[in-house]
Formats: sequence, C-alpha cells, structure tokens
Amino acid sequence: MGDTLEFNEIYQEVKGSWNDGRLRFSKQNVVYKSSKTGKVDSIPAGELNLAQWRRVCLGHGIKLGTSTGHIYKYDGFRDTDFEKISDFFKANYKVELTEKDMCVKGWNWGTAKFSGPLLMFDVNDNTAFEVPLSNVSQCATGKNEVTLEFHQNDDTEVSLMEVRFYVPPSQSDERQDPVEAFAQNVLSKADVIQATGDAVCIFKELQCLTPRGRYDIRIYPTFLHLHGKTFDYKIPYTTVLRLFLLPHKDQRQMFFVISLDPPIKQGQTRYHFLILLFSKEENISLTLNMSEDDVERRFEGKLSKNMSGSLYEMVSRVMKALVNRKITVPGNFQGHSGAQCITCSYKASSGLLYPLERGFIYVHKPPVHLRFEEISCVNFARGTTTTRSFDFEIETKQGNQYTFSSIEREEYGKLFDFVNAKKLNIKNRGFKEGMKGNIDEYSDSDDDQHDAYLERMKAEGKIREEGNDSDESDGESDESFNPGEEDDDIAEEYDSNASASDSSDEGDESEDESAKKKKAKKAKVVKEKKERKPRKEKKKQKDTSGPKRPMSAYMLWLNSSRERIKSENPGISITEISKKAGEMWRQLGKDEKEEWETKAGEAKRQYDKAKQEYKEGGGGSASKVLHKSTFPLP
Repeated sequence: MGDTLEFNEIYQEVKGSWNDGRLRFSKQNVVYKSSKTGKVDSIPAGELNLAQWRRVCLGHGIKLGTSTGHIYKYDGFRDTDFEKISDFFKANYKVELTEKDMCVKGWNWGTAKFSGPLLMFDVNDNTAFEVPLSNVSQCATGKNEVTLEFHQNDDTEVSLMEVRFYVPPSQSDERQDPVEAFAQNVLSKADVIQATGDAVCIFKELQCLTPRGRYDIRIYPTFLHLHGKTFDYKIPYTTVLRLFLLPHKDQRQMFFVISLDPPIKQGQTRYHFLILLFSKEENISLTLNMSEDDVERRFEGKLSKNMSGSLYEMVSRVMKALVNRKITVPGNFQGHSGAQCITCSYKASSGLLYPLERGFIYVHKPPVHLRFEEISCVNFARGTTTTRSFDFEIETKQGNQYTFSSIEREEYGKLFDFVNAKKLNIKNRGFKEGMKGNIDEYSDSDDDQHDAYLERMKAEGKIREEGNDSDESDGESDESFNPGEEDDDIAEEYDSNASASDSSDEGDESEDESAKKKKAKKAKVVKEKKERKPRKEKKKQKDTSGPKRPMSAYMLWLNSSRERIKSENPGISITEISKKAGEMWRQLGKDEKEEWETKAGEAKRQYDKAKQEYKEGGGGSASKVLHKSTFPLP
C-alpha cells in the first residue's frame, strides 16, 4: 500500500449544497480541497479518533471525528473503496473504520443527542438524520416545542427553512425545563450572531468600495460588524475565505480585500468581497479592549494591547489574528511602469488586475478572483477599438469567460512571460512567438513590428474579400477613377442583378460599396480644390444592351443561401446577413466551395463568349456614364 490515497469527485455538504473536491489520505494528515472555493480542510492524523463508513444518498460516505470535537463528512465513495481505506486507517492512523447503519424507517419519534457540533436524531439506536448546529441561524422555544431556523444558501434550488422538535415534559428532574435545556444545547454550538459584550476594537469611518460607503467597523471575537448610515452587516469569521492586501498603482493607497463565502446580502444584491481603501499616510494608535494577559493568551503574540502604525497595517493585522488566515499579497510580477498591477477594464468599469502567485484578482467593480487551478486557458486578443491596446481573456474549466480589455500594449511582454512561467495554457501562442524577437521594441511603433495576430486578421480579411470581390477581373482598377472625366465607369454597389459597366478595351471589376463611395467622394474633393474643373454638363448614355458580368462563387452561394439565413435568424438586419454570410462562407469546406467556384467559372466563360460576340457585332461603342445599381433587399 502506498503512502497516500487520493479520491476525486468527493462531495462535502455545505448548508444544503453539495460541493465537489479532492480528498487525500496521507500518513501525516487528511486533506480535502473544494473545487468551488479552493478552501482546504486539513486534519492532523494524530487528532483522528472516529471513522465511520455509512451508506448515504451519494453512494457511500465517511464521517471523521477529532479529539478537538470537530466533525467532517465526505460522500461520493464507491462500495469497493471500503477495504483499502479501512486497511490504510489501521496501518497509519491506528483507527478502525467501522460500518454504521442509518435508520430509513421514516419514523418521526426518537431520541435527540448532542455530539459536538451535531444534533443527531436516533431511532432504535440508528441515526435517522443529523443537523450541523453551525447551520442554525436562530432558535426559538415554545410550550414543549423548539424551533430551529437555518442559514440559507443561494446555490441550492430548495432550502430547508426550519425544523420543529416536540420535547415531552420530563418526569425525573422538575428543576430544569427540558425545552430550555434543549435550546441551550443548540445555542451553544449554533452560528447565531449576537452583539453581546464589548468589541475588541473599533475603526471609525473607513472607506468601503464594496459595499460602497463609509462604515464603522467593530471587531468582535467571533464576527465583524459593519455599521453604516443606511445598512448594517454582521460577518462571521467562519465565512471569510481569504484576505488580500494590494497596493494601488499610484503607490499612495492600499486595498484590503476580504473574500466571503457565503456572501453578505442586501436585498437581491450579493457581496462576495468586502473591499476597503486606505491611504498609506493615515496612521492610528490602537488599544484593544482586553487585558494584556487575555491578549497574550488569545493571540499568542500576534497582537499586543497597544499598537500604532499605518491604518491599513492595523486593520490587516487584527483581521489576520482573528480570522487566523494568511494575507495574500502580490508576488514578483512587475508591469511596464513598475507597478504590481495592470490597468484594464472589465465589463463597463475600469480597474486593476493583480497577477498573484496562485491566481488573478481584479478590483474593484465587480471584484473577480480566479485561481490558476480553475483556469482552463488564457487568450491574448487584439483590442477592438485601437491597436495600442489588447484584451486578456480567461476561460475557466466551468466554461465561464472573463475578458479584461483596454490593456496598454506595453504590458504585453510582462504579462505573457508571467502567464508562461505559471504554465497556463495559452490559446494563440503564435501571437507571442511572432513578436518575441522584437518584444523590447513593442511599445515604440505599431507599424514596424511583425505581429502574428495581425497576420491572422489579414488572412481572415482575404477570405472576406473572396465574398465581396469578383474572382475574375478584366484589368480595370479603381485607382484610375476620376469623377471629372467621361471615360470612367464606377460601380458603387454590387448586386446579383446589377448591370455592370463595360469598357471597349478593358473588362469589369466589382468593388465593395462603402469603399467605392469613400474613394469617389475623396477624389472629387481633391479634384475640385486643386483644378476647379467644372463637371461635364452632358453625359453620354450607357450601353444597356451588352451582356451582364458574371457573379463570383461567393455571390452565387449567397443568393442560394440568403433565404435560409433569414429563416434561421428571424429579424436579422441587412448588415447582419452580410456578416453572418461571411462567417458561414469561411467555414465551408474545400469541397463545398469547389462546387460554387466551378459554377462561377462556367458563368465567366459564358460571359467572355457573349462579350466577344457582342463586340464583333458592333456593340459597346457608346461611352460609359456614372451609374448606380441597387442592392437587393433580402
């Protein structure tokens, strides 16, 4: 047998919600890590004194008890896992894994037992159900009745609101009311927040970004109390997942971020992060509302009765001691400006992205924390509004995508090297490889750099041009366009039925509508300013009896697919049809495109033949005039 046993997809019940994770048994400890929150439960092997194997709703489960009174339950094991886990426990923990049957009779009359943090309801010495007392939010008593109310979890579709127990009167001891005794046992372990006694310390008028406002923060032994002008929040320390201390980019302010699970609530709004903003220049002298002996015994040197220093240092130091969690700070990352963060935008707001040693955190609206282990891949994309910036996209294993946009181009090299060093999967690695040789000159110019991403955009543009331009051209170029001259004919828009202009000595070429209009207008303005040539008053009639130019492969395919696109996308606009068609054309396979290219080639041959016959018959001698064909509405 090896030194460790590991199991994936093991579930832990948290206030009515099943959270999956990984469980590892080693000689030193038992470690469970939640996939959702990343929270780690570590049980030293020397503290284990109870191990039960039980049949539960998710297969089989293990219930572990410690000498400190904590209970841990993990479900999702298979029946075949019992033997190897039992042998491992005997060999390494000196604890026997016993099988425990559960009562499934459905009786509602039994015995209530309090065992550490659990209320167990037994029927004929077999447990029917267990209530974690930490889930209890309130306990009310009545005549021969006790009502337990529970904390609600937003992740569950159905929540248990309350449970009522009927407690019969006791015949043996009349001095103690059994209802009150039951309630006291519940309240001693329940997660009921009561602001009794004095606060350990109070911080006045702290600036809070999320939830927004200024709050007095009262630090109690078991919870944090935010008191504002409009709202009050009580935050138990058991709901604190992580603490972050992040320097602002201006080097004059500090963020202190508290990650919460479950979040604090205000109506329908959920706050998963509490974000405080401090000025580095603000100092404070703090005296704890405890005796020196109590401070020494409670905090073991982490705090002292009298302290002084920067306000953010005092708040973070007190929180670290009470919550008993490490404070995460930025690692070795340094951006182009020397700051440990990157300015960017997420959704509609601008903020700061901090690359950490084990993840990314964005502050402040809305705050986002992404651990490396939950990231599937990252992507570097060209900015949509300017070439001076790029977007950083993160896709999680759950399929969620986070896009941090408007990042200055100078930050690209540092961020890519950081992501590469952390061995994160990069989608468009060619984007970096194309620029790696010139990374030091990245910020100097947008034109003299080889950019693999730009090359990819150019390739896509060529494909798009296949759909907009004629595949066969008779040699006419729009560079010769002069609106003041009579011998030119410009097709401003193209259409499957458009009558294109012909030249006696040159063929035709279709052009994109918007490009043609812009060039026509620009040339006209320049001509008038420089030469002030008057427009010709008379225009010769165009020859409408000649053969019409053939359509390209893309236009033939578009005409046959237009109705299908409209039926599959009801209400789609004209411009959206063109965009959608371009995407569909690019996705066609080589064989499918070859069919339409063959048809276009045949149409071109017929056009050439008809045009030659037309010229030989004396047609096409009339000069051409500027005309405008209409684009058919889909």
